[in-house]
Amino acid sequence: MLQDTTVTGRLVARDDGAPALVDDRGVDLLPDERIWGGYLAHWSGRRASARRLPQRDYETGRPIVIMWPERTGERAPFAELYYNERLVKYPASRFGHVAINVNGGVFNFSHLINENEEMTEEEFLYRPPLGEFAPHPVTGLFDVADPVRPYYDKFGRNFMRTIHVLRIEGFDADRLAAHYRREIEVNRSNPDPARPEKYRDFSVVSRSCVTIIRDGLRAAGVPHVGGHFPRDLFISAAYHLTRPQTQSGLRVRLYRMPQLVVPEAPVSAPTPIINPANRLRALLLPKY
Repeated sequence: MLQDTTVTGRLVARDDGAPALVDDRGVDLLPDERIWGGYLAHWSGRRASARRLPQRDYETGRPIVIMWPERTGERAPFAELYYNERLVKYPASRFGHVAINVNGGVFNFSHLINENEEMTEEEFLYRPPLGEFAPHPVTGLFDVADPVRPYYDKFGRNFMRTIHVLRIEGFDADRLAAHYRREIEVNRSNPDPARPEKYRDFSVVSRSCVTIIRDGLRAAGVPHVGGHFPRDLFISAAYHLTRPQTQSGLRVRLYRMPQLVVPEAPVSAPTPIINPANRLRALLLPKY
């Protein structure tokens, strides 16, 4: 299996119980690779795709294998706004998080320099908790005390949280992606001199994951969005974009990606709605 080469098959258990990806004849497509057991726990018997990542599994020294449910058919240009529920073991996550998927590339913004990034949809949602993506094996938390073996506790977000999704089609998604790529470059080019691992100009009020994504949507022609906190932005965007008078030809859908619960992460929790107006708007949203 070469780097960046994707293989697709059916996820099954080997005789010893370990996960395997097999073709239609039952031949193991990844005979020498370690596949994380969480995939088998949730997708046993399903068709899935897999490829190697550049990062290494600390236990085997081999590249980490990522897996995701098979995708079929063409997809129209789209954006999906992701409101991620809070990680209950981290106080800094008390308001949750937002990211945005534009045509299969997920844009993430953060006060940490290395978390300002564009990644593939499968990496954002389904990275396994192996190597640097895993929580520390003793504390269960983010721990980078050992620079050779850092533990960022940053694996697939759908294994860490329930994700609420606002899908938007019918606007210039390429323009939106270009906007966010410029924003990533701005953030990564401005580390804090006192703490170079952090972004210098991060601000909950004016320069955060929420405001950057919000302003990008506005610039791309989705004007009726507001908020400074993740759930408020999601509710505001969902409310305005599901109103018939503001859709302007957009195709909009709300849905939820329930957390794929695994031992490496506790169950996530919804965050408070800060703006009183959004409490009312939340009641008026379509059920999803």
